[in-house]
Amino acid sequence: MTPSAGTDAVRQSLASFRQEREADWKAFEALLARVEKRAPRALSEDELLSLPLLYRSALSSLSVARATSLDSALIAYLEALCLRGYFYLYGARRSLRTRIGDFFLHDWPAAIRDLWREVWTSVGLTVIGAIAGYWLVATDKRWYDAIIAPSLAGGRNPDSSAETLRSVLYGGGDHFLSGFAAYLFTHNTQVSILAFALGFAFAVPSVLIILMNGCMLGAIFQIYAAKGLGFELGGWLSIHGTTELFAIAIAGAAGMRIGTSIAFPGELTRMAAAARAGRVAATAMIGVTVMLLFAGLLEGIGRQTITSDIARYSIGGGMLALWLCYFYLFRMVRHGDR
Repeated sequence: MTPSAGTDAVRQSLASFRQEREADWKAFEALLARVEKRAPRALSEDELLSLPLLYRSALSSLSVARATSLDSALIAYLEALCLRGYFYLYGARRSLRTRIGDFFLHDWPAAIRDLWREVWTSVGLTVIGAIAGYWLVATDKRWYDAIIAPSLAGGRNPDSSAETLRSVLYGGGDHFLSGFAAYLFTHNTQVSILAFALGFAFAVPSVLIILMNGCMLGAIFQIYAAKGLGFELGGWLSIHGTTELFAIAIAGAAGMRIGTSIAFPGELTRMAAAARAGRVAATAMIGVTVMLLFAGLLEGIGRQTITSDIARYSIGGGMLALWLCYFYLFRMVRHGDR
């Protein structure tokens, strides 16, 4: 047999193969295109029943094409078609509502529980920073200007009178109070983002940011406590602060997880360790944005209109209890019901 005769035979075999089966491929492709763009209800009952049959026919064609070394372009087409069919017929398909439900019912709380060491380390660093800031300002009031930015201080300093400091706490709809609240929320949001984003540098920036944020909190608290307004300031901050500070602690924990995974990857490569830590940290950070939105609502509405110290502490304490139960107790209740 001459080479040209062999080539003609291959072409004839390929043409015959296409002629016998191409109609099924096109039908399968058309049905997949319809259900991918719309939904299974776009197909009739007969069309739905034909989907697995056409899928098996495509798999059979792909097997034959590979075994006989037919046209490589045809093999690539059949591989792509079979892959689409597999993902549609056997892949896990979840609606947007299901994904959102899974995030709030499982993924987010599970990520926070996974980060428990880093979260409570971050909380501890905040407390240490607050104690340090309080002590520094109490020892030498010049530290206050070094710790608190002028835009955050809003003209308040260790020399402010008790009346001036009290007017900030109970100013109601005062323009300065509203502006300061907005600035404080923006500041804490930036702290959360930085504490997470800079964690890749072996977690050192995250630790320093959390410590500094606590130090600022302690410095502000000292000037109020020195005027006998510490309890009142705690209530003013607690309405949104328990949510916002907890969110910052989680953001710092997410940054620490990535940084420590890079610094101590164990048996994994640094990139693999960072990728594994990043999945947990990213889930936690999505939740942090939700917490900051809650904090913004509490700050913009509750803290400006509620002037009772007891009511402020009740709201702040209730929100903290809600987050703790949601993150750490909800899983126990759900498993106990099963």
